[in-house]
Amino acid sequence: MSLSCPTGQHDKHDVYAAQCPCRGVLDLLANKWAALAIGAMENGPQRFGELQRRLEGVSPKVLTNTLRRLEDAGFVDRTIYPAVPLHVEYALTGLGRSVAEPLAGLRSWVEDNLHRITSL
Repeated sequence: MSLSCPTGQHDKHDVYAAQCPCRGVLDLLANKWAALAIGAMENGPQRFGELQRRLEGVSPKVLTNTLRRLEDAGFVDRTIYPAVPLHVEYALTGLGRSVAEPLAGLRSWVEDNLHRITSL
């Protein structure tokens, strides 16, 4: 994911500006499967099957696409271990760990306040 700033300023971004690259990052992190996958990896590396079981209801295709997007953006590392069958683990990078905490807060807020939300 390339994050070039249209104004040429790399220290100031405005997520409300139409062309701000922040919007792509916000779109990725606001996706329910991305937020849940990051949460599922908070306690350490996970194999694909472990993630799929933890994220009940996610299809293999959607989980694969989500993990690829998170990896491309630098939030997740994918490590392949040579074995039969192939052993692949996904783990949060430093950047992924830094966003895990605010996402955990959002997930907790939703769980705590769901009863107050009148419609979905």
